[in-house]
Amino acid sequence: MNTIAPVPEDEAEESDFKPLTAEEAQQLRARIAPVSLVRVLALQALVGCLVALAAWGLTGRPAAGWTAAYGAMAVVIPAALFARGVRKHMSSGNPGTAVTGLFGWELVKIVLTVALLAAAPWVLPEVVWLALLAGMVVTLKMYWLALWVQTRSVKPN
Repeated sequence: MNTIAPVPEDEAEESDFKPLTAEEAQQLRARIAPVSLVRVLALQALVGCLVALAAWGLTGRPAAGWTAAYGAMAVVIPAALFARGVRKHMSSGNPGTAVTGLFGWELVKIVLTVALLAAAPWVLPEVVWLALLAGMVVTLKMYWLALWVQTRSVKPN
């Protein structure tokens, strides 16, 4: 049995972490451009439409395009509802209310997404499952693109 030697206390307490002063935090906030939720949702909807057109074009089946669009819609509509609900709770000024609202609206978002996916066979005349998955996944990846764009827009010192 291997045992790990304890780290001496002086090494354990020594860290590279340095908290920011109020001025440094203000400068950092000024350098970071905020991401618009409306822009992210619009980008998701646009990319969902492009995936639907690509699915239709690649397969030659309109059902594939409509299914991919439905997959994108199953991401965009719950995300829009989540953003609206969270924004309302964040403006309350109470951190407890904000966190509760965040978790509550995230639960609503997940339940609505699952319900939309479960309803796909009844809503769509023909479901192309691979197109549905492609529409969902590509649309979901737009969050990462928005994060990447935000990090690229940080102004250097």
